Formats: sequence, structure tokens, C-alpha cells
Amino acid sequence: MKPLRPAILTAFVAAAAHAAEPIIIADFEGDTYGAWKTTGDAFGAGPAHGGLSNPWRSDLSRAVTGFMGKGFASSYYLGDGGTGSLSSPEFKIERRYFGFLIGGSQDVERICMNLLVDGKVVRVAGASKDLPEGSETLALGSWDVAEFAGKTAVVQIADNTGDQGKGHLNVDQIVQSDVKPTPADPKSPQLQLFVNAKRDFKIEKRYLHIPIKNGVPTRPVTTLVDGKLAVSNDIGLADGTPDWWAFMDVSAWNGKTVTIQVDKMVAGSKALEAIEQSDTIKDSANLYREPLRAQLHFSSRRGWNNDPNGMVFSQGEYHLYYQLNPYGWGWGNMHWGHAVSSDMVHWKELPIGIYPHAPGDAVFSGSAVVDTANTSGWKNGPDDLLVAAFTSTGRGECIVYSNDKGRTFTEFAGNPVVKHGGRDPRLLWHAPSKQWVMAVYDEGTGKQCVAFYTSPDLKTWTFQSRIEGFYECPDFFELPVDGVATNKKWVLTAASSDYMIGSFDGKTFKPETAKLKGHQGGGFYAAQTFSGDPKGRTIQIGWLQVETRGMPFNQAMSLPNQLTLRATPDGPRLAWTPVDELKSLRVKSHDCGALELN
Repeated sequence: MKPLRPAILTAFVAAAAHAAEPIIIADFEGDTYGAWKTTGDAFGAGPAHGGLSNPWRSDLSRAVTGFMGKGFASSYYLGDGGTGSLSSPEFKIERRYFGFLIGGSQDVERICMNLLVDGKVVRVAGASKDLPEGSETLALGSWDVAEFAGKTAVVQIADNTGDQGKGHLNVDQIVQSDVKPTPADPKSPQLQLFVNAKRDFKIEKRYLHIPIKNGVPTRPVTTLVDGKLAVSNDIGLADGTPDWWAFMDVSAWNGKTVTIQVDKMVAGSKALEAIEQSDTIKDSANLYREPLRAQLHFSSRRGWNNDPNGMVFSQGEYHLYYQLNPYGWGWGNMHWGHAVSSDMVHWKELPIGIYPHAPGDAVFSGSAVVDTANTSGWKNGPDDLLVAAFTSTGRGECIVYSNDKGRTFTEFAGNPVVKHGGRDPRLLWHAPSKQWVMAVYDEGTGKQCVAFYTSPDLKTWTFQSRIEGFYECPDFFELPVDGVATNKKWVLTAASSDYMIGSFDGKTFKPETAKLKGHQGGGFYAAQTFSGDPKGRTIQIGWLQVETRGMPFNQAMSLPNQLTLRATPDGPRLAWTPVDELKSLRVKSHDCGALELN
């Protein structure tokens, strides 16, 4: 042990003239841990310097703030998968307080720093809960250890997550002091503070542009319009130079005051200051010409997309709604994005279709139909009445409707229409029983099921039956075998695209096969079929799970495929064929003649 350097002292403690000089237990400035002992594989051979890096995955590197000097102890050596401990040599407790800088994951049950006296844990510390979960900022912590004066102790930093969970801990500047450690200078970059901040905008243009940094902890960002809550999202803001710019369409609030409020923003951050208004998407000159942008598959202009939702044909347009995080490269902040196409080949992205209902809520997957007979009574005007069902994570299965070609939706006042342990409602009209059917994932019984509900008007729903063995995002449709209209079968499928074939009487699905293997392609998930194809086809699009690191967008949709049931010696089986509309992209044909395949 050695005396604490004067520069460290001023940053760490409010020194008192009569107090004994602080003693540093560890500052982790060396290339190795010295006399400290490691177990397992979480800590590597020495301290991390400057930030976190992973020797096997450069893309998992992370920036860290709040440590002092150049190094700190971290259990991130192998990323979040490592386990192990880092223990100090024995020392005598000679001061009343211990001070330290600590940060990382908040799972204190498995990721913590312990003080052991006579081999027993007497004090435990974890990452501060005043910081966002996953923050890589170290904050000041302390213990009062007066009762153990003169005893021999060991500091142990432990990470017991491994395969059971994700997380790591960062620790620096462990000090004994007779004065309780407090930040001497609130502006000190070594002891970074978080503040709540806000900025007002008088809306004069279409978009607000928000600076995004990938891989940083998200912070609650609330949007208020004339002082009233509009929407709240968790956003990884760029405190400095952004990786990319997200855009918020604020055209509906033209002339009003929009307040952007950020909770626990890093003091000195430039994020709010950087937000700007414009009528065009920032950095859009290369839009859809980016290096990793798929050209045959739909992907959102910015942010993350996953499950296709609300797929319906109406008045010359195929509507593709989809799970969208407008403000992040990864999953989160689920909205329904919206795109339309006349041919399923050339898509135009429109403004967001459905927003979260309240802070903490998310718009999960669902479906859409045209209520041709106006069974709901919601039709108002000449356009088709579009009705959508989705899961509101804070409420249950909800219904919304649109009289303006699906551009905006109105909430049904009676939402939620179904409240249960499940999600992802699929609507369809069952003509023989003249009623609406909702096939919805249900795990309320403790098993993975698809439940069936019926309704005469899309408002009041009655539970009818359920079938086990399907996990999330169900789809349900009827197909003729080999095109024979008098020989139709019902197909029940879900997120994996595995399926069963059987019959349906409007209440109960009776399978005639075991579960059959679905789409064989990789990265194909949560597929859904269009309602109301004008040619009577059953056309399916799935989530194409493909990562696009370094881009301001992530993930894409599969090509549209027509589904058919074909007779085989083993019974009818699904087949997938790219839709004929894709032929419009062909420039030239080549006739190879007859070939023999070995």
C-alpha cells in the first residue's frame, strides 16, 4: 500500500486537516494486477486501459467514463460471458471509510465487490442504481468500516454471471480514508454526474434530428407537446459526434412547442444542443445506396426493424406495417413502421403508423384487415375501413381503425379487447360462420399455445379454443391443394414457420398432421401473409434476420413469396414461390436448354 497522490486526493475526498492521510488499496494503473489474484476467465491478465475491448470481438468494444488515470479493473475480458474473481492481498483496516469507483451491470446478486474480514463477507457494493442500467460510467461508492478497525481484510471483485446471464463490473481507485469520500468537484470529469435536462422547439419544419450513438446506455427521452406528454423512448444519445441521425416526424405539431426532456443525461453532453429541425432527412444523399443496404428487400430508412405486421391490400396498395425502433440500431422502442407498394417490389416508407400508448408501453406485433361490410360501424368516408389488432404491452390486445388509407389510426375506446398472457393477434374473416376470428399467441396456461377468439364486430371477443405447440406470431389461412377449390385445407403456422394442416369450423382447429418443417432458409422469422390479395393469392413476407453493423439501419424483410399447398406421397405440403411481380426486375433471360443434374 502507498499514500494517495495529492491529485487523486482532491478528486476523491473532502480532506480534513486533522484526518490521517488516505491509503490507496489499488489504482489499477499497471499492466498487470500485481499481487492481486484472479480465478476464472473474466478479468484477464491485467487492468483495462481507456475502455473495454474484447480480444475475440472488436465490435463489442465499449467506451468507459468515470475512472481515474489510465486503467481500471473489469470483468469484461471475454465480454459478458466470463466468470471469475479478482482478490487483493490481505491488508489491515486502518481508516474508517472505504471509497471506490464502481460501474457496470446492476445485478448485485451475481456481479459485485465484496469486503471480506476473517474470511466472511461483511460489505457488498454494486453498480449505482442512480445510473441507467448498463452504464459504463463509474460512480463513487463507499463503506463505513469503523467496526472492523485493526482487522485483516481482503477486497474481492466477483462476476458469477457466465452463461446464466449477461453483465460485468468495472472498479477503480479503492481507498481507505478517515473522511467519507465525496466528489470534491461536481464538474470533475473523473466523477461524472448525470442531470435531467430539456430543450424547447417551436416546430416550423417537418423533422427533428436526434444524434445517436450505438452501443451506449439508453436514457429516457420524453417528448411533450405544449406541455402534454406525447411519447417516451429509451435512446442511446450521442454526447459528442453521432454514429448516425434519427429523425422524428413532428409535422403534426407544426406551430406548437415541442419539449425534448432527457433523464440522466451526462453533464456536459452536447446531445440536446445538437438536435435540429429541417424539412429533409439529415444525411440522406446516400439513402438506399449505403454499402450494406439490401436492394431487393425492404428495410427501414433509419433504425431497427423486425416482424412484419398489419399486412393488408387495399385500394391498389399493399400495406406493410412492421416492428420499428426509430431511435436505435438494436431492438427497442417498438412502434409500427409503415410502407406501401403497388407491386410488393418497389416500396415507399410512410410516417409511423402506430405509436406507443404511454411511457413504458410498446406496440408489439399484430395484423390488419379491411372491414368490407362495416361490421364494426367505424366506416366514415369513401375509403376502405382498415382495422388493425396489435399487442399493447401495457394493456393487452388492442384494436385501431383507419378511414384514411391506413395513414392514421383511431383507438377503439373499449381497448384492450382481449387481456391474457399472450401477444401477436392475427385477424381474419371466416365466411362460413360469418364472424371475425383472432388467432393469438397464448401462454396464460403455462404452455405455448395459439388461442382462437371470435367476434361479430371486431369489438367484443369470445374465447373458443386453443392448441399447443406454437410460439408467438401466429398466422392462419386456407389454401386449396394443387389449386382444387373443392379440396381446401387450413394451415396454422407461427414465428418459426413450422406448420400444421387441418380443418377449422370457426371455433376449433383440428390438425390432420403433426407439426411440419416450414421455410428452410436461414434468418426467416415471424412471417405473415397479406389479407385481401386482389388475385386471391396467399403471399407471405418474413423478417430477414441480417445484421448491418456500421449502418444507420438494421435488419430487413424477405422477398414476397406465394404460398401453395401441393400434394405429395406424404400428404399436402406448403411450397414457397417468389411472386410474379419480381419478374419486372429482370433485364435479360438465358435459355440453358435441357440439363442433366447428378
